[in-house]
Amino acid sequence: MARTPMAGRALAVASALVALAFRTSEAQIAHWQPFVVVPGVVDLTGTRRDGSLTVTAAGQLFLFDPGGTLRPFARGPGGYAGSPGAEAYVALAHRRRVPARNCTFRRDDVYALDVAAPGVVVITAGGEARPFAALPVGTFPNGITFDDVGRFGHRLLVTAGPGATTRVYAIDCGGRTRTVADGAPRLEGGIAVAPRSFGRYGGQLIAPDEISGRIVAIDHRGGFRTVVESGLATGQDLGVESTGFVPRGFGRRGAAYLADRGTPGNPHPGTDSILRLGGEALLAGGVRAGDLVVATEGGADTIAVRCRRSCTVRRVADGPAVAHPEGHIVFVRRVAAP
Repeated sequence: MARTPMAGRALAVASALVALAFRTSEAQIAHWQPFVVVPGVVDLTGTRRDGSLTVTAAGQLFLFDPGGTLRPFARGPGGYAGSPGAEAYVALAHRRRVPARNCTFRRDDVYALDVAAPGVVVITAGGEARPFAALPVGTFPNGITFDDVGRFGHRLLVTAGPGATTRVYAIDCGGRTRTVADGAPRLEGGIAVAPRSFGRYGGQLIAPDEISGRIVAIDHRGGFRTVVESGLATGQDLGVESTGFVPRGFGRRGAAYLADRGTPGNPHPGTDSILRLGGEALLAGGVRAGDLVVATEGGADTIAVRCRRSCTVRRVADGPAVAHPEGHIVFVRRVAAP
């Protein structure tokens, strides 16, 4: 859907109404720390039934125990072989039925962007990979997530360029693709669907615009508006990149994880590791279930956005100065003691 003058006015009005509340003192700022070295790490998914996260790095997949153990996944004949240098972001399926298509996504299957094809690859819970959906030639897929709320019909959502605008595709469990939005602002990275509790944006697709620093919401009809101005650094490889919603039940014994990709020659060259932020530190900074947490690609400066009748922004964390985060912020409600 092309951007209309009305959509442009709505975008401007929403920006004007947003409330910014940088209230966290420096003493309350948490710090992302390198946790496990993973060369070429790009993204992580949420937890599988066995409690592990799926990690993509240098064209390969791993299963990662939140306590720190990493093991290879989907290797060998029929396994996954991605492009080592690609930003192959990933999303984990929960068992979700797509009523309009009379089919179901299978729990613990992983869906990975295929930038070269372009399209999406599915990797089963048992480690077998196959092409799942094709995207138009010339597009550049740059974001992926599941609609677990239902406003998009419980479909897989993918954002794609190229150029200064973004197209959003909704893909059902049979691999059938339809365009939801066309002409949205330039977006990429760790996109996510907001929980119903996220004010007027509940159930909408939330995505970061690193060039402007805005956080944008896209609804199931293709309309879009600014949620908040992040107040963080802007620009390519610098601005807002990674997002994640804090789940219900997240507490002091939980943790957040974020891929810090090694990027030689960049002003923020990365640590080639999974970063970790403890639940106790996040809660001390005022973060609560239902908040949107957003980190920049340059240095992992991190804010929490809370939307009820209005939206507020709170700076909650920073990272190593060299950090170069990619993909999603993933939350584990409770990490088992070693």
